[in-house]
Amino acid sequence: MAEKIIVSVAAVAATDTNINPRKIADDVIACAKAGAAMVHLHVRDYNGQLTDDLSVIKETIDMIKAESDIIIQISTGGVSKMTIEQRCAPLTLKEVEATSLNVGSVNLGKAVYCNPIDDVKYCVGRILEAGVTPEVEVFELGMIHTTEKLRKEFSFKSPLLYAVVFGHEGEAPGEPKALSAMVNYLPENKDTLWGITHANRRNFGLIAQALGMGASVVRIGFEDSKYIDDNHMAETNLPLVEKTVALIKAMDKMPATPDEARKILNISKR
Repeated sequence: MAEKIIVSVAAVAATDTNINPRKIADDVIACAKAGAAMVHLHVRDYNGQLTDDLSVIKETIDMIKAESDIIIQISTGGVSKMTIEQRCAPLTLKEVEATSLNVGSVNLGKAVYCNPIDDVKYCVGRILEAGVTPEVEVFELGMIHTTEKLRKEFSFKSPLLYAVVFGHEGEAPGEPKALSAMVNYLPENKDTLWGITHANRRNFGLIAQALGMGASVVRIGFEDSKYIDDNHMAETNLPLVEKTVALIKAMDKMPATPDEARKILNISKR
């Protein structure tokens, strides 16, 4: 049986200042039909600003779930002035099955994305209390080390999913050597899975390498890059998902359905 790969669509660009729930939902539903098993969203207002007001994200999720069983993954992160308590607000939504977990501070271009360890531990506690499945975002090797220390302190369910992140200015570059270094530092055991996020991506070369090295999840979408190839941008997320699915199939693997992805990640519907 062909190995199943989870395609996660990060559907909304951080630069988007016009959040239209119907437009986002239609795009995500089309991506789900094309093979995406999970959608990654941030809580934003209609102007694209990060917020703890859940009204717009709830409207968007309701539209998505009306026509799709795709896994809803909501971020607890993003560069903003919100407190960690505000960032954890979406964990209260029963439709949320997964969430991002940021375990350290990073430079993102000229911005500093702050995640002091006390905030990280608070977030871990809220995630585990809510029964939501975390995806640990790691931008450099030290974050993997921090996560393994957290695994000794907190009772994460198995497996734990790492998302190795590349391409942000000031962090790990989107290069084969960087991918190899990060993946080689990950724990090698049945309790650990990993996926790739490639910000500012212009082609699919690093994603192909990650799939060849054993990635279980590929994140694709406007939050990271609109490029379908070096010279062309997609107008919706659908072509990006379709190209990712074609790449997965070309490597004799198959995209996971939402229920298959739940089984792989040990997600229980809330």
